Amino acid sequence: MTPKYQRFADSAARLSGQCALMLGWRPDEFWAATPAEVSAIIEAANGPRQASGISRSELTQLLEQDNG
Repeated sequence: MTPKYQRFADSAARLSGQCALMLGWRPDEFWAATPAEVSAIIEAANGPRQASGISRSELTQLLEQDNG
C-alpha cells in the first residue's frame, strides 16, 4: 500500500506543473498559494464541477421507501 504522503506528493507535483503551465507560476508561487486559490483558478479554467448527488425528489422517494 502506498503511504499517504507519497500520494500527496504526486498530487502536489501535478498541481504545481498545471499552475506553471496555466499561470507561469514558479514553485515558490505555487507553495505560497492557498488550496482555495489553486482550486478557484482550476475551476475558472475548467468550468465548475457539476454536483453528482441526487435530486430532492429522488431523496424523498428513497426516504418514503425506507419508511414504508
